[in-house]
Amino acid sequence: MNWKPYAKALVGGATAGLTALGTALADDHVTRLEWTIVAGAVLAGLGIVYAVPNRTAR
Repeated sequence: MNWKPYAKALVGGATAGLTALGTALADDHVTRLEWTIVAGAVLAGLGIVYAVPNRTAR
């Protein structure tokens, strides 16, 4: 089984989520809306990165 697409998607989702969380923590607390945005960023990062195919090397 090829794990690269899953690993790539997990890293993309984690990066998007941690970036959104870092922005939400700028005022030292996270509201419900900000948690929703963080969750959306994680899901979008997972889905978008998984769906985009890798280009072959030249």
